[in-house]
Amino acid sequence: MPSSLQRGSFRAIIFPPFLQVQEERFLLARTIEVEQVKEGEFRVRVVEDAGETQHRVTLKPADYERLTNSKVQPQELIRRSFEFLLEREPKESILSQFDLPVINRYFPQYEREIKRRLSSR
Repeated sequence: MPSSLQRGSFRAIIFPPFLQVQEERFLLARTIEVEQVKEGEFRVRVVEDAGETQHRVTLKPADYERLTNSKVQPQELIRRSFEFLLEREPKESILSQFDLPVINRYFPQYEREIKRRLSSR
């Protein structure tokens, strides 16, 4: 819980150090590049001020259809899925190779949330 200091009409809120560090992490400039390598296989590159990571993601047609109803391109689904992941963990924690539905094993809310995000775009 932040503490408050009262000095006349000036009020300062002091956040504990762990909150300050966590908030700074979200201020990094970030780029997510998705390239289709072949049918159902994508290379993803996440670039931030602090470096970059590369990932190989596979996507089966049935999973693509279930998650998007074919309303967005597969690259958009994967990009938005990485946005979802990066809200929850640093890029270095994301598996280097995985099938897209594996996200749901680690984050059970993934499928519901990605469908919501894609339908509101």
